[in-house]
Amino acid sequence: MSTPLEAQSALPASEWRDKKRHLWLLGLIPPTAVFLASGFVAAMNAIGHGLQYVSPAWWWIGPFLLFILLPALDVFFGPDGDNPPEELMEQLENDKYYRYCTYVFIPFQMASLVYACYLWTADDLSWLGIDGGLSIISKVGLALSIAVMGGIGINTAHELGHKKDDLERWLSKVTLAQTFYGHFYIEHNRGHHVRVATPEDPASSRFGETFWRFLPRSVWGSLRSSIELERKRLDRAGKSFWHPSNDVLNAWAMSIVLWGALTAIFGWEILPYMVIQAIYGFSLLETVNFLEHYGLLRQTTASGRYERCSPQHSWNSDHICTNIFLYHLQRHSDHHANPTRRYQTLRSFDGAPNLPSGYASMITLAYFPPIWRKVMDHRVLDHYDGDITKVNIQPNRREKILARYGASTGA
Repeated sequence: MSTPLEAQSALPASEWRDKKRHLWLLGLIPPTAVFLASGFVAAMNAIGHGLQYVSPAWWWIGPFLLFILLPALDVFFGPDGDNPPEELMEQLENDKYYRYCTYVFIPFQMASLVYACYLWTADDLSWLGIDGGLSIISKVGLALSIAVMGGIGINTAHELGHKKDDLERWLSKVTLAQTFYGHFYIEHNRGHHVRVATPEDPASSRFGETFWRFLPRSVWGSLRSSIELERKRLDRAGKSFWHPSNDVLNAWAMSIVLWGALTAIFGWEILPYMVIQAIYGFSLLETVNFLEHYGLLRQTTASGRYERCSPQHSWNSDHICTNIFLYHLQRHSDHHANPTRRYQTLRSFDGAPNLPSGYASMITLAYFPPIWRKVMDHRVLDHYDGDITKVNIQPNRREKILARYGASTGA
């Protein structure tokens, strides 16, 4: 294992400038993508000459951005590698421009969701050059595009929810309302960050575990954990679990109000597509969870407690394009070491374990377990200098994996 880790700027503070300062506004592409898609559909239908037959593909703009465009851009532009100097950290932290870049995501997210509900139910879209309403295939594509926006919205909520400002915490819950995943606000901050890279954490994937096994374990485990964490907090405060201050229940209430209002306005026809976008949206979060700590394990100290979480316990990826879209989430090692640090000041560490590509590319690999294991298992072992006993192993495969690598099962 490589230690110690360092994060240094290549330039002195007097010369350093945030080259990504204005690029952070590109993070508004996901919550405005369906509006862009509408413009492309209308233009292609107006031009004709056969383009009208392929124009419905634009309703799948979300999956196109996530699975094709972003991975290609990550390959083309490569890693970032630019860290802010330590002397400028406080100045960057206090620059409100960066937090406004996250705030503005939310009204566009809500506008896109309302617009999608209109498109799912409209029976006259002649203004887009469409006879009648959208086809079922187009509606599903639109639902998946909204899901991609919702999944990235959970990441925006993640950035806001870690902060101490009450407004930002409230906005975090608002952002989670679309995907009905408000309990993430509690479980991530008070559960995952405490238990990360241990067998007890439902959101830390294990060596030999497939994404498809991890997904239900993380979803249900995180749900149970969030409820238990709030129950204990309210018990200590002498309050009932059903008290309005329950952050799980009031976050879910926001979803109920949002979904209820949209259903009242647009009708029951939106619900199948709302369910599709919610499930796929939060599954994208869980795919990212799967990537971030695969096989990594905090070792047990002489006192029997887990060692403190360090940059060695998270997989990094410093590819610049996905970094911009995910507010430096890929600099995950620094995030776990400094959870309240704002995204613009997160650093890339030398020696931290690194994924071979950006999250956008790795999400696709996670869906195919044999490919995932071929790419990642040897990287886990290399990180621990070949010592399989230091790895967080899937329990039902533990004996088989230990035997494969010539380690004792301890039996």
